[in-house]
This record gives sequence, structure tokens and C-alpha cells, in this order.
Amino acid sequence: MELVVEKTSSVDLMDEAERLGRTVSAALGALLCVVGELDRREAWRIEGATSSGAWLTQRLGVAEGTGRSWSQVAERLWDLPHLAQGLRVGALSFDKVRVAIELAEPESDASVLRQAQECTVRQLTDLVRAKRGTSDDQAATRHEFRYLRFNDARRLVTAQLPEDAYAEVRAAITERARQFPSDGETPYDQRRADAFLDICRRVRGPGRHPAAVPGHDGAGSGDDDATAPVPPGRSSFFVVAHTDLSFLRGSSGGAEVEQLGLLSREAIRRITCNATVALALDDAFGHTMFEGRAKRFATEAQRREIHRRDRRCRFPGCANTVFTDVHHVVHWVDQGTTDLPNLVTLCDHHHHRVHEGKWRLTGNANGILRFLAPSGHAMTSRPSPLWTRRKD
Repeated sequence: MELVVEKTSSVDLMDEAERLGRTVSAALGALLCVVGELDRREAWRIEGATSSGAWLTQRLGVAEGTGRSWSQVAERLWDLPHLAQGLRVGALSFDKVRVAIELAEPESDASVLRQAQECTVRQLTDLVRAKRGTSDDQAATRHEFRYLRFNDARRLVTAQLPEDAYAEVRAAITERARQFPSDGETPYDQRRADAFLDICRRVRGPGRHPAAVPGHDGAGSGDDDATAPVPPGRSSFFVVAHTDLSFLRGSSGGAEVEQLGLLSREAIRRITCNATVALALDDAFGHTMFEGRAKRFATEAQRREIHRRDRRCRFPGCANTVFTDVHHVVHWVDQGTTDLPNLVTLCDHHHHRVHEGKWRLTGNANGILRFLAPSGHAMTSRPSPLWTRRKD
């Protein structure tokens, strides 16, 4: 019987939320059982995916992180039947199971299930951290698990470092932050952010040719000190700004810095004051670059625009942004033009699929592309909605 939410007491609503939460967990448990079996069969290859997680993103429309997480948990649960059953009957949430599998082995599966039922997610996480900290082998190999990642959409930097490197970085940023005078209003976290940026601005790689430093006038003193600060007024980075001149002059419109997304007028002015700027003038739809049959390969300006349009490999569900190339939808030798509607970003894997794997690609890269698998299953791909917006 469906609840009339407005007329139901808060207590009953909370009970209903708990029941629905168990139902969601149970449904997800059943889903992961299916996903685990599909993964063991590597059935995701049929639809051109690079992994089980990528296939979930492609077929179910979930985020890349969600698909990857579901796939990883599904794989581990195959050897942990008690935890799998706990999720399938709604006794454990997915978040608990995701952490608990780090504690469990096949022989301890049942005891970890009981522990997971008694603990919060945070408590289970503490247990996992304690377990990792007691392993000499893991402590000796932490250097191999280091990483630093950039999330361009959120302008977020995350890093995992070995203890000594973490301490060194923390000390350097903390010491530099202390040198920034406090006005009593700027939070310490913001001063540390300023310190981090200041350290980055001071670094120039030794032996770099002046041409490798955008904005360098080529008449330097020969000083290649890695810690030398960038002189005032000299640019240390390169920016591609997509805008219309009227916007910078105060009229309506919009501006976007490549890989950073939409910015306010003042933000783009501030950035372009300290950078070498390549200005891309757009039409009313923000679309540029037509070469026709004059050139076979996309120009650098076209590649920048294609990257802004696609953001990543255009194959449905693929999140690859690094190992990519520009592909002609209609091959150049088949009279395909070197124009944006006929140029699309594909990663190495899916580029090979289209050329060698009997996949068919049709459509307009500025609009809807259709990927047809050898099995006959069809998928569509569209440009980034940020690129397809119409400028006022």
C-alpha cells in the first residue's frame, strides 16, 4: 500500500525509509550476483567495453566510479558467500560490504559478516586501516601505490603518498603557509591553498628550453634554477580561452577555459592576466574549424575544439581522457572531410575497434553518433552538453 507522505508521521516515514533501504540493498545484491557472473564470462567484451565497470556505465547509465565500484565488489563477493548473502537479503548496506570485503577471506567470511552487522561503516574503515598498518610487506611497497590525480570538473587535486613523502609535502606547504601574513579573516585552509599554488609557481624544470615555457621571451639569463620564482609579469602557463570578445568587454555571452569549464568574466580576466592566451573565436553555437578536403589531419586548433566538445573518448561508457586520438567518422580516403562534424575523439582501444573490430560508426560528431556492434546492438553518443549550449 502506497504511503500518503504528507499525512504520515515522521516515525512511520523513517521506518519506511529503513525498509526501502533494505530493499535497495537486496536489489543491488542480486544485481552484483549477475554482474559477477557476466564478469567471469567477460561478456562485456561483446558490447565493446574495456571492463565490467565500463560496461555498467555504458549499459546502466551509472557514473564511472559507481560502475567500477560495483564491478570490484561483485568480483570479490564470489569468494565471500556470507557477505554476498547479507547484501542480497538487505542485512548489510552496499557501503558496509564494500569495506568489509577488505577484511574478509573465504575462511573468515562468516565472522566478518557478524562484525559488519555490529559495526558502522566508519568503524569498519578503521579496522581496514589498522589491518593495512600491521603488514610489513604493504608498508614496504607503499611507494608503488602513490598517485596524484586531477579532477578537472571539480578543480580537485587528490594524492596518495608514502609516509615520508607525505610528511615532506605537508611540511613544505605548512612552512610556506606560515609565511603568508594573516589578516584574521583568511582561513588557514585557504592560506595553505595559496602556499601550494605559490610553490607550484616557483618551480621550473631544470634545463627546459625557453620555448617549452609558454610566454618566455627567449632572452633569459640562462638561470635554470628549479626553485627560481617566475619573474613578475612573465607567464608560467598556457591557457586556451573560448569566448567572444563582446563578453570580455562587458556584454552578454559566455567564456570557457579549456579543461576548466565555464568561468565568470572576472575569473577569466584574472587568469588571462598571467598567462599566454590562445583565443578561439566561436560562432553563435560555439562551433569552429572547417578544413574540408584541404588537409587530412586535424589542426592543433581543431584538436583543442574537439577536446572541448568531446571531453573524452566518445565511445559510450568510456571515460578515457589520456590515450586518445582524433578519428574521421567517414574516412578521409573515402572522401571524408577534415571538419568538426566528421572528427571524433576515440581512445586507442576503441579506435582499434572501429578500424579492425568490425564496429560501424555513423552520424554527426557535433550531434548524435551511432556505434553499431558486430552483434547488431546499437549505442549512441552525444557531445558534452557544455559544448552544445547556444550562446546568447
